[in-house]
Amino acid sequence: MANEYSEYAYVEAGTVDVSELEPLDESTSKIMKDEFKTGFRLTLFYYVFILAIPILNWYASDFMFSRMWGGMTYSWFLTSIVAMAMAFIIAYIHTTLYEKRIKKYQSLDQLPEGRKLG
Repeated sequence: MANEYSEYAYVEAGTVDVSELEPLDESTSKIMKDEFKTGFRLTLFYYVFILAIPILNWYASDFMFSRMWGGMTYSWFLTSIVAMAMAFIIAYIHTTLYEKRIKKYQSLDQLPEGRKLG
């Protein structure tokens, strides 16, 4: 079924030897390292926030379980509304930083010939 597609050279699963792959060029390697650093920092920031909620529930339970409006507690508000907003903001930050990084590498002509990112 998969070998019916003619847009690309079909490689059967399990037949690629990683040791035979060419090393990444310098600019692609740099972009990937920068992307990993950015993603790791943003993920760490989000996890610290998520971990802070049960800690606040334990040490500041009077505040966290007090009612805001309509019976919603601060704990529920942070867990659902703020966490979802943070996910969107983190995605926006990551995308913006990625686009800036790509523009920087394209403007410096550090990409190999015939290769365009973004």
